[in-house]
Parts: sequence; structure tokens; C-alpha cells
Amino acid sequence: MEITIVSDVNYYLFTPMLPQVASGLLHPSNITIPVRYFCKKAKFLQASIEAIDLEQQLVTIQRSFDNKVRTLEYDYLVIALGGQTNYFGNDNIEKHSFTMMSISDAIAVKNHLIVMLEHAAQTGNHELQRTLLTFVVVGAGFAGVETISEINQFLKSSISKSYPSINPKNVNVILISSKDRILPEINEKLAKKASKIIERDGIIIMKNTRAEDADEEHVVLNNGGKLSCATLIWTGGTKMTKVISELKCEHGVNQRIVVDESLMMRNKENVFVLGDCALIKDQSTNSFYPSTAQHVIREGKVVAKNLSLLFNNKRELTKFSFHSLGIMALIGNRVGIATIAGHNISGLAAWLIWRAYYVSKIPTFGKKLNVAVDWFTDSILARDVTHVGVIKKKEIHAIHINKNVPSIKEQLLSNM
Repeated sequence: MEITIVSDVNYYLFTPMLPQVASGLLHPSNITIPVRYFCKKAKFLQASIEAIDLEQQLVTIQRSFDNKVRTLEYDYLVIALGGQTNYFGNDNIEKHSFTMMSISDAIAVKNHLIVMLEHAAQTGNHELQRTLLTFVVVGAGFAGVETISEINQFLKSSISKSYPSINPKNVNVILISSKDRILPEINEKLAKKASKIIERDGIIIMKNTRAEDADEEHVVLNNGGKLSCATLIWTGGTKMTKVISELKCEHGVNQRIVVDESLMMRNKENVFVLGDCALIKDQSTNSFYPSTAQHVIREGKVVAKNLSLLFNNKRELTKFSFHSLGIMALIGNRVGIATIAGHNISGLAAWLIWRAYYVSKIPTFGKKLNVAVDWFTDSILARDVTHVGVIKKKEIHAIHINKNVPSIKEQLLSNM
């Protein structure tokens, strides 16, 4: 048996803690674990997926540094490509906004926040300072709410301890929701409580509002309003990658791939799909399973078990069935909300449950320890406001190999 894993990044990302990287609470390396740590027997290839041919059973991949294309054959295929940010065709919003999908996104947001603080600290013009210190997050789901809460904490802490020339009254932190509420993933009662907590913390919530356009210093709203801001963070939804949307198979809502109860692609007994790109029906509720981490972890286990059954020529495959254990979010300094087993929890208790649960789920003891140390350090020290700046990257598009050139070892020996 030969297992090959293909990914365009060489690490596993623990996404629930991305906002804490953006706010400087956690170091980026503490929520990323090298894929090769898990690859004790599997082969790992860092490359992008260019195409999947289901009929010929081929996957075309492209290596990043020289764009070399190669094709992999498979007997069994597992697709877990996830999604990408959906800008709904608005090029201006894509150009002028940040997202929160990857570790590089979180690092970019943190650097930008510090740059805005540094610029604002150097001007006495209140209008300019207000524009520099207006931060808008579009999308009031869990990603948007946790992101804006972390940013708000970072700004308040940094300004009070490191930026005495900044007037805190010039800071505007705004959350835009297209619905009449925030956090549609939880029940309305808890969502209302979360709104009160967030607003009490100084965050402005704009409900029934959509961002329709943007430029370098403005966000244009659907009600005709225009916000002057230098920071726009977009968490307004996801869509499937081109590889998924153009795959010759049955698609459903948002171009996700329709699978059966065993997570097998319809009419393809050797292809399994899981994660964001899979549309899995919950037969008990006649709805579709959400793409949360707790669901996807269990989807992975079902796929692994079903592959093992197929290898042993067994046709009775395991069916996926799982009901959420609960859902949680951090919404302020030592404040969280949670729905666990039908019970609503908020405040310090939910914050402690969130931390205890998620630190237990980070792979490897070393990463758990690093996160715990970062959390403890944050409780006694000020946030780091070091601006990393531009990092040079060398582009290598092609390497030409001359077989007649002596090896490096031979060249070294000849010069001795």
C-alpha cells in the first residue's frame, strides 16, 4: 500500500485560534504543525492541485518553485480541498480587504494593525487619526465575531500601554452583519446576549447591512452610506475552488460535492469526499451537516475505516452520523459564549471551557505547552507591537541541470 498526501502548504493549521494570532496573543508557529510530523509512512508532496480526472483516475499537480506539472495515478482518492474566500465577484473588495483563512492572513492583519497604530500615533489630525483607527469586519458569523473581538482587545491593550499619543475616542471597531442578528450558528437568545457583551465592550454592530464596494479608505454600504476606514477584514463567506466546482460529478449547495452516507462520491466507489467541499445530508433532520472541525474530524475517521473495509473486500461500509457536541466562541477579554448539550453558557465559564477544550485538541504536547505559555504570558505582560515589515522572498522559477558539471563534493576536493 502506498499513501500520498498532496497539499499546497506543508503544515496543518489549527484554525480556531487564527484570530488570536492576528491579535498577537499567539505565535504563528504554535498553531501550525508540519504535515511531515504525521507522515510516518505516507509520502507528502507540497504542490497545488490543478485538475482531477475521475474517469482516468488521475490527479494533476503543480510544483510551486518551478511550476513543474506531473500526474499522479490513484486507485482510491480522498478529496478534502476545503474552500476559499468568496468575494461575490467584487474585485475592489478582494483588492482592498484582508481575510482570515490562513496563517499568512492572520500575520498580515497583525502587521497591518501595528502599522495603523504607528501612523495614527504620528498625527495630530483627529479626522486622519479616526480614519486610520477605524477597523471594519464584514461577516458576523463565528469567524467575524471572534476576529473583531480579538482585534478590539489588542487595540485597547496596545493603545493604553504603548501609544499615549493616540486618543482612544478616535478608535472605531465595527462589525457588519447582513442579517438582523449576529452568530446565526447559535440560538437567538444566546446571540442577543453576545451582542450586548460585544457592544458593551465598545464594538459597533451594524445589522441588516451589506458591504457592496470598497477602496483604499472607504467601505460602501448597501444603504448608501460610506465608512471612512483604512482596515477592512472580509469574513463574508466561502466558495469552492475551481478544481471542485469544475469536477465532473454531482454538485449541490454552493457547488459542494454530493456524497452518500458513507462519504463516497455518487457513482464513484473509489472516491471519498469530506470537509468544506462535501455536501453530507443528515437523514435525521433532513438538512446538511455543517463543516465544523468536530464534524470533519469524525468524517476523516469514517473515511479511513471505509477504506480499510474496501481493502478487505467488504461492501458494508460505515455510515456517517454525528450530532454536534456544542459550539463555542470567544467574544471579549475572559468572556465567551457556548451552547453545550442544549445549555447556554456565557461569561468566564464559557471562556475557560473554550480554552480547555481547544488546547486539548491541538496536536502534539509541545504545541499545547507553547499555547499555554503564550496565554499565561499575555495575562501578565503587554502585547508585542513589533512590526516585522517586508520579508524578502527569492523566486526560483526553473533550475537547469548540467550533467557534465562536477558535483559540489568534487569541486570542493579539487580546490583543496
